[in-house]
Formats: sequence, structure tokens, C-alpha cells
Amino acid sequence: MHITADDLDRILAAAAFAADRHRLQRRKDADASPYINHPLALAHILSREGKISDADILCAALLHDTVEDTETTLEDLEGAFGAEVAAIVAEVTNDEALPKAEQKRLQVANAASKSRGAKLVKLADKIGNLRDIATTPPAEWSAERRAEYYRWSREVVAGLRGVSPALEQAFDEAYESGLARIGG
Repeated sequence: MHITADDLDRILAAAAFAADRHRLQRRKDADASPYINHPLALAHILSREGKISDADILCAALLHDTVEDTETTLEDLEGAFGAEVAAIVAEVTNDEALPKAEQKRLQVANAASKSRGAKLVKLADKIGNLRDIATTPPAEWSAERRAEYYRWSREVVAGLRGVSPALEQAFDEAYESGLARIGG
């Protein structure tokens, strides 16, 4: 699939929207990196490593944390980027009303039933997170906490398998090298 000029406009608009919504947020690493680096990395992983050129999926990757982490609503996303983008974001958004342990359990339990787009975004999210945890981990996370995140991510990804051999290989490589690096 080839990206059209209209698709490129939508993808850049999603990047600008995400940058605006996440503008005051920082990652939990020691350098407090700008949060926008994370959604940009997901879109890059999907495009470069997964060879994904579907504009809805790339937009959803850029916007995947806006509902969970900002004042953005699914209605905002649907109005600006369409129903498909909003639906994918909805599928990868945690229910913040639930305890963290239940949110994590549901990610594992529901992974296999996600749409193709949501599986791709979730897989890219896990790849990006594992790479970040290996190289620039959250400042307060012990090696055991990092290893625990790795093991949980593997459980989530088990339900996503079959959607992209290239991204699954990238996950496996990030898992193995990162876990070896942190000593898990």
C-alpha cells in the first residue's frame, strides 16, 4: 500500500495533535525525555520495521496514549481523525478506573481478540517500551521491576502473535537482548 498525500497530511496532523496534547508530559527515565518521543517511536517501528503504511494504524499509534494520558476524548479523535482511528485507540486504552493489576490482567486476557490495527499498535508499544526500559529505564525501577515488566509484556504479546512476523521478531529480539542487559 502506498501512502497518499492525504494520508501523509493525516499522519502529520496526528503527530502534531499528539505533540500538543503530550507537550507537558515527560517519560519516567532519568533524563525526563519528552513523552512525544514514545508515540513517534511507535509510528516509526510500525512503518520501518513492520512495513505498515496504513494511515489509520499509523495515526492510532501516534495517538494511542492521548485518551489515557490527556484530556482527549474518543469523540475528539473521531472528529479529527475518523472512526477507525478512534476505534483502534479505544481498543488499546486502559480503563483508568480499574486498579493497575486488573488493567494489566485485561491486557493479557484481551490481546488475542483485538482488531488487526490494535494488535499492531499494541505490539509496537511493547517493542518500544522494552527498548526504552533496556536503555533508559524509569529512574525508580529496580532490575527486578524491569524484568517483571518484560515477563508481563511477553504474556501480552503471546495473544498478539500472528499479526506481523517482522514485528514479532523485533519484539523477541528486544525481549532477549533487554532481559540479558538487565539481568532478568
